Amino acid sequence: MDEVIYFDNAATSWPKPPGVMEAMARFLNEIGANPGRSGHRMAVEAGRVVYEAREVIAELFNAPDPLRVVFGLNGTEALNLVLRGYLRPGDHVVTSSMEHNAVMRPLRALERQGVEVTVVPCAPDGTLDPGDVLAAIRPNTALVVLNHASNVVGTILPIHEVGAAVGTAGRSPLLVVDAAQTAGAVPIDVQADGIDLLAFTGHKSLYGPMGTGGLVIGERVDLDRLEPLKRGGTGSRSEHEEQPDFLPDKYESGTANAVGLAGLAAGVRWVLERGVETVRAHEEALTRRLVDGLRAIPGVTVYGTLDPARQTATVSFNIAGMEPSEVGLRLDEEFGVLCRVGLHCAPAAHKTIGTFPTGTVRFSLGVFNTAEEVDRALRAVEHLARDARRKTHDAGRRRQIEWRKATP
Repeated sequence: MDEVIYFDNAATSWPKPPGVMEAMARFLNEIGANPGRSGHRMAVEAGRVVYEAREVIAELFNAPDPLRVVFGLNGTEALNLVLRGYLRPGDHVVTSSMEHNAVMRPLRALERQGVEVTVVPCAPDGTLDPGDVLAAIRPNTALVVLNHASNVVGTILPIHEVGAAVGTAGRSPLLVVDAAQTAGAVPIDVQADGIDLLAFTGHKSLYGPMGTGGLVIGERVDLDRLEPLKRGGTGSRSEHEEQPDFLPDKYESGTANAVGLAGLAAGVRWVLERGVETVRAHEEALTRRLVDGLRAIPGVTVYGTLDPARQTATVSFNIAGMEPSEVGLRLDEEFGVLCRVGLHCAPAAHKTIGTFPTGTVRFSLGVFNTAEEVDRALRAVEHLARDARRKTHDAGRRRQIEWRKATP
């Protein structure tokens, strides 16, 4: 591959730590059996790999019990498990205007089935007042569902404050947090933050492979109420044709992506060894360099808080006179800068920040990015912005000349 600058870590992180590939290769070459299905040594070893993945996830998020870590394909599946499995007609949900479609599409479908949804407006920079969430809670509010950070502008929502407010509201909706953008990049403590259900994905800042993710289930959750998305073989209680009612088996039917979980565990161990705070400090410094550099370029508009301490390493911007799609294409083809453009599966967020329907250009940095890469990308954006200004100026002169010719 030609040398590229990979600024699309909010979609999936790249590259992965070497230990991730090594763990997956070891599983395939030396273990390879189905976890929890057979009693022979290879199956037992496969089960151990999966359980160790639960342990490192529990350690990362300070979950009280590894068995309350339920694995699935990704954060989207985990959110669907919560929303479709917990809510009933007549229930009320509070969410924000910065949510990803992983939240909004299930909620809109449930709305047609009798679930009430309140979308609390965020400010144009993506920030949310915890008091507005508290004010939206009703006696029939079952869930408060928030992303920890926006996948569009990186703005970090006040999860800790919302958790504390919900816990003292006199009513007890559960707090559901979409941590797709923050797991591994921003410290998360499910107990201290009052998080009842934490949905995470493995292929972003946990540095695991695609097809991994899951749900951390808090002790306040009524497991009798939370229905599984699917039912089937679990390797446990095979004499019964009813789904097991205990964790994690109730929510993990079918053969697990054990090779993927081996890779996920390696990615999480890599994060734990370095420390989330260390990862956060590196990404915050790069974000500051990027935001300051973009803001200094004439014709460039940067969205969000513009404060790296209040956001992840995800930065959205536009260049006056150029469509985001053109910017992204030219960055790739002319400069080797790989990013994402458009609406980022979050139309509500773009409506909030005022960039719907065209969207933005999104640079999302990761732990493997460098200051030198940021500087190269800034020079590329400056080049495109200069081109756009020149084209705008030339077009204006042509219109002026044509107007003079047409004027008697």
